[in-house]
Amino acid sequence: MESSEEEDDFPSIESIIPQSKVDSLYQSHTEKGIRKLCCELLDLKDAVENLCGNMHSKFLAFLRISEEAVEVKHELIELQKHISAQGILVQDLMTGVCCELEEWNQSSNDVTEIQHGPELPENLEPLPNDTNDQKMLFLENIDVLVAEHKFEEALEALDAEEKNYAELKGSGNNPSDDVSSYKSALLERKAMLEHQLVGIAEQPSISFPELKTALNGLIKLGKGSQAHHLMLKFYKSHLQKRIEALLPSSSLCPETFPSTLCKIVFSVISLTIKESALIFGDNPVYTNRVVQWAEWEIEYFVRVVKENAPISETVSALRAACICIQASLNYCSILESQGLKMSKLLLVLLRPSVEEVLESNFRRARRVVLDMEESAECCPLSPKFASSLSAIATSLSAIATSSSSILVESGMRFMRIVEEILEQLTPLACLHFGGNVLNRIFQLFDKYMDALIRALPGPSDDDNLPELKEAVLFRAETDSEQLAILGIAFTILDELLPNAVLSRWMLQSEGKEPNSGSSENITFNTNASAELKEWRKHLQHSFDNKLRDHFCRQYILTFIYSREGKTRLNAHIYLGDNREDLYWDSDPLPSLPFQALFARLQQLAIVAGDVLIGKDKIHKILLARLTETVVMWLSDDQEFWGVLEDSSAPLQPLGLQQLILDMHFTVEIARYAGYPSRHIHQIASAITARAIRTFSARGIDPQSALPEDEWFVETAKSAIHKFLLGASGSEASDTDEDHIIVPDEDVSDSDTVSSLSSMDSTESFASASMAELDSPSNLFDSDN
Repeated sequence: MESSEEEDDFPSIESIIPQSKVDSLYQSHTEKGIRKLCCELLDLKDAVENLCGNMHSKFLAFLRISEEAVEVKHELIELQKHISAQGILVQDLMTGVCCELEEWNQSSNDVTEIQHGPELPENLEPLPNDTNDQKMLFLENIDVLVAEHKFEEALEALDAEEKNYAELKGSGNNPSDDVSSYKSALLERKAMLEHQLVGIAEQPSISFPELKTALNGLIKLGKGSQAHHLMLKFYKSHLQKRIEALLPSSSLCPETFPSTLCKIVFSVISLTIKESALIFGDNPVYTNRVVQWAEWEIEYFVRVVKENAPISETVSALRAACICIQASLNYCSILESQGLKMSKLLLVLLRPSVEEVLESNFRRARRVVLDMEESAECCPLSPKFASSLSAIATSLSAIATSSSSILVESGMRFMRIVEEILEQLTPLACLHFGGNVLNRIFQLFDKYMDALIRALPGPSDDDNLPELKEAVLFRAETDSEQLAILGIAFTILDELLPNAVLSRWMLQSEGKEPNSGSSENITFNTNASAELKEWRKHLQHSFDNKLRDHFCRQYILTFIYSREGKTRLNAHIYLGDNREDLYWDSDPLPSLPFQALFARLQQLAIVAGDVLIGKDKIHKILLARLTETVVMWLSDDQEFWGVLEDSSAPLQPLGLQQLILDMHFTVEIARYAGYPSRHIHQIASAITARAIRTFSARGIDPQSALPEDEWFVETAKSAIHKFLLGASGSEASDTDEDHIIVPDEDVSDSDTVSSLSSMDSTESFASASMAELDSPSNLFDSDN
């Protein structure tokens, strides 16, 4: 088999060639390469082993050298102490020699005098100066104790010596030379001892027990102020070392860094207060120094937090700021139990940076919501808020139409960014910065309303408005799309946004510590309740005066100015030369524009019922505002009244009757639909009064030309009933018909319709309250 394979591989070879020769001649390059690589790997392995061995030996040598360096350092310190002690001994020896020489000289002079004087009895010869010898021995003992760093024994000896020699404490007028020199020697020893104690206290590697010993020594020497300064200096140095050791972790753990730093700073401050009270007592001077020192350290703490904080517009920066507030204020409450109140100072120092972080995060939120850009940082929400986002998506999707999914996305973005910010807040951050957060959420919601307004038809289509410079990602053309915009905005306003804020505020209220004080809890709940109530008013005002009123104004104006012919609402339909447009003789009816308005509102109500499912409140409010907008436009339109008040206009009693019937018909539309409003009734009454004055000025007597008010009410109700029971095939836009009949719809019996006309019914209607509908705001205000 081998030969056959070789023949296949080498067909030109006819004879059998030995395998060894074949291997030597035709060995593959791959095998050669593998062998070469194996050799190189073996060489590399040897090199690595040698390197590891060298590294191990060098590392051991490094450790040995380090230990030797530490030993040499200790030896140098001991040598320095020994040299200092020897210097003191040499100085004392020189002082002693000088004293001996002086005494010897004095004794020589005395001996000379005695030799020349009379001889004294043996028992009257002077005794040796034992007292001076004891003093010299005492001073030498003090020098030895100081040299051996036995400071406590030296202090005790000095104290005992001063007690034994009362003349050392006295300040006599003429102290003897011996007392003065001895007192000076003791003062020199005290100064030397003080210098030694200060040097020990200033050593960077000193332990606190050694420091405490040195401080007690300085206090015994009467240097309490200096000792207190050295204690504060020690704790400041200790605090800076710990902070410097923590700084590298600021970039690795940006959210927990402030709380860890806070724990270090406030624990050192607390320890300083405690030790100062133990060592120095309750001296007000020292207490004030500790307070001032603590203020400096808190300022330094805030500065370090600012310098090492994340980028201000990130969620991490907001979370870090809130954690810093929570931790630092908690530690401040602990310091208050020690008599140190730092909360106000801390809030003053932190407020600018916290407000800057809030402003940056809400600026990012505006970009995400209004520009629809992706968030640079996506912070994972807690399970609670993740589930709430799912509920938000369900709520918004139920309103959106098939062509307005982008609206749901914008609403989701708005709620997600708000809940992302809210989730970072801690209880104490809500307590002290909750009003600021609520105000910024309102500003974000107000900008969101402006963005939704640009999606509605209206003045923003004109070239003279700056809004056109901003991109509009969605344009609502149909009624269902416009109502979807209003429904999503109202859902955010009425349900989603308040629920998100209230849930967070309730968590903060429940999360307050039990020992924080009932009065503080009551103040927190009262202030939070007032802030939330005012905040909701601002939200409602933004929605009402911007988005809702813009929709109503543009919807009615489009209805009025887009119609042509007989259904166009203008003053000419009430003039005497248009009698064919007035149906008064046999079957009085509202004018064609108001019939078309009724049909249009009915159609919009049907669309709203399909789009705003479960939103009866906004449904009825919108229809009420639309009806109100019609009468407000009629009341304010100068062109309309200019035609009627023109002296050349052919006014007839029939025109006045038709105008008053149209006003009653408008009021009855609102009552029938379940959204009666005093404001509509007041404006309609004002229009009626002005029309009567106008026609009266032209010689028309209202008393003889007009029937009773009950007739107008019953005629308006009858017209509504007739329209509702009319043929379903009629179209509201058909101007060739004599009457405009709305599609069939289920209605209640005549008694129910009659009850809607009563004034009592204006007090309650469906789910919209009078407070919500009877707003006196002018929808045509230029500011809106």
